[in-house]
Amino acid sequence: MSFSPANSQSADAPKLIGEGATLQLVSDQFSFTEGPTVDKKGNIFFTDQPNDKIWKYDTDGKLTLFMEKTGRSNGLFFDKKGNLISCADEKNQLWSISPKGKVKVLLDGYQGFKFNGPNDLWIDAKGGIYFTDPYYQRDYWERKKPEIEGQKVYYLPKGKKEAFIVDGTLTQPNGIVGTPDGKYLYVADIRASKTYKYQINDDGTLTDRQLFVSQGSDGMTLDSRGNLYITGKGVTVYDPTGKKIETIAVPVGWTANLCFGGKNRDLLFITASKSVFTLQMQVKGVE
Repeated sequence: MSFSPANSQSADAPKLIGEGATLQLVSDQFSFTEGPTVDKKGNIFFTDQPNDKIWKYDTDGKLTLFMEKTGRSNGLFFDKKGNLISCADEKNQLWSISPKGKVKVLLDGYQGFKFNGPNDLWIDAKGGIYFTDPYYQRDYWERKKPEIEGQKVYYLPKGKKEAFIVDGTLTQPNGIVGTPDGKYLYVADIRASKTYKYQINDDGTLTDRQLFVSQGSDGMTLDSRGNLYITGKGVTVYDPTGKKIETIAVPVGWTANLCFGGKNRDLLFITASKSVFTLQMQVKGVE
C-alpha cells in the first residue's frame, strides 16, 4: 500500500526524497515496532518488542522472522563482526546476538544495580557502545521502581565489562546516534523535548553539550549529508546547523524509529507502532 507524498520542505532545501516516491506500507502485523538497524549487505533488522521478536526485511523486500525470545529487545545496532547488539530490557541487559542467533550478555548492570532498561544504542568505530537508559515501567517486570537514581547515558568501551556514565543530567534520554567520523554524538531527551549534540573525546567521554533542536525523539538516524532524522509524530529532518528542512508524515499515531537500508542504503525504513514503512530517498544512510 502506498500513500501520497505527505511531506513538506522549504523551497531552497536540497531534495531528500526520491522523485515521485511515496511512503510504502510493508506490513502492519505487529504490536509495536522499534530498533531498526542495517547489516553490511543492506538487510534491515527490527524488533516487535511486545511480542519479543526480531524481524528481518531483506534487500529483495522479503520479510522473515529472525529470532524469538529476544530478551525483549528494543534498540539494535550491528557491530563490525556482524553481531546484532541489542538493548534487551527484559532483564535490563545489553546482548550480542550472533548471525545464528546465539546470545552473549555483554552487560547487566552498573556498579551492582540493575539498569533502568537500556533503550537505544550507537557503536563507535572503536567498537565502544553508547546507550541510553530511560525508565519505562514494563508489565513483564516484577519491580515497580528503578534501582538507579536518574536516567543516564552510558559508554561501554570495547572489551570492558563495566560501563561509565557520560551524561547523568538528562530527564529521559532515548534516541541516540553518532556521526561516522566519531566526532559528535546526538542524544534526545524525550521528556524534556530537546535533542543535544556533544563532542566525543578520545576516551569516550563527552564534552561541549549544545542544544541542537528543541524537539525530543524516540529513535534517530543520520544521512550522508549529515542531516538528522527525528521521530515521534512522523519524521522531522534537520540539517547539520539545526535548520528544519523536511517533514515526512506517517499515517499512524507514533513513529518510533528509522534507519537507511537496501542494497544502496537509500531506502528509509520506518518503524511506526504496529506498522513498518519504506520510502525511497535521494540520500544514503551512514550506518
